[in-house]
Amino acid sequence: MPRSFTAREAAQRLGISLDTLRRWDRAGRIRTERDERNRRVVPASEVERLRAASRPAGLSARNRFVGTVSSVELDGLMARVEIVVTEPTRVVALVTRDAVEELGLEPGMPATALVKSTSVMVER
Repeated sequence: MPRSFTAREAAQRLGISLDTLRRWDRAGRIRTERDERNRRVVPASEVERLRAASRPAGLSARNRFVGTVSSVELDGLMARVEIVVTEPTRVVALVTRDAVEELGLEPGMPATALVKSTSVMVER
């Protein structure tokens, strides 16, 4: 995961507009910095702080992997969704096409993978 994001990347990961990010910066709701060209950049820690604050609290799942959707592949009634949680770790989920469409999942948007399982086995 990068140490900081451009303002546009940060807004995309937070699910807000670039204008909203600028307003939040002026209001002190988000901490930004300036790069060598005086462009607004947002530390990755700020993006994660704000994403954590917006997570629902009503689920019992303990294993939450927050990340960014890197790909969505639709195939008939099923879909393959890949979420990058921290470089180079990724979570791949096979879900229904309806679920992907209902959630509006697209590459680049924030998502959380919830894992609730009694056992996971992999053998070679």
